[in-house]
Amino acid sequence: MKKKERVKIIIKRLEELYPETPIPLDHQNNFTLLVAVVLSAQSTDKKVNELTRELFKVAPSAKEMYTLGEQKIYNYIKQLGLAKTKAKNTHNLSKIILKKFNNTVPNSFEELESLPGVGHKTASVVMSQGFGVPSFPVDTHIHRLAQRWGLTSGKNVLQTEKDLKRLFPKNLWNKLHLQIIFYGREYCSARGCNGKICQLCKEIYPNRKKPIICSKA
Repeated sequence: MKKKERVKIIIKRLEELYPETPIPLDHQNNFTLLVAVVLSAQSTDKKVNELTRELFKVAPSAKEMYTLGEQKIYNYIKQLGLAKTKAKNTHNLSKIILKKFNNTVPNSFEELESLPGVGHKTASVVMSQGFGVPSFPVDTHIHRLAQRWGLTSGKNVLQTEKDLKRLFPKNLWNKLHLQIIFYGREYCSARGCNGKICQLCKEIYPNRKKPIICSKA
């Protein structure tokens, strides 16, 4: 089966399974979305949502988050991995957004990636889910599945992002990245599939004999 055929099947099956793609991280605005994504590194969305529920009640804007202070931010999120670093980054990015961007989250990749704790993937999520700009954020689920589906060499997440953007229509990027995440969590997890177990892997590679060993992001 050619790569273009696999792409068509993937789009069709994911649309059947996930016609709606709600944003997994609870948020009130683009600032709380940004903070939630920063906090989600090496943590589950469920845990982040649990802890930010109270944090965002008292600090839904950069001004309020900066005023809250690093230690109090830490007290809200201390159950997360890397909590001290995340609290520091959240406080510092709030200060920059307040003072440099007039309390408004910037809407460009360059400006977002200039903020503490904000890498390309985080910026891509905010641009996609917050501003609706076509982006293809690649997390570990997407990186792994793209390899299992023969869509990328899997050398690194930036290469995977380029390959997926080249293969999939631009108007589908924002929805597809969530659909692939949902599928990876539900059917094609790190331990649940090796490229020859889940239904979609079997459909696009019916004759695959050897399990796929994925390179890490």
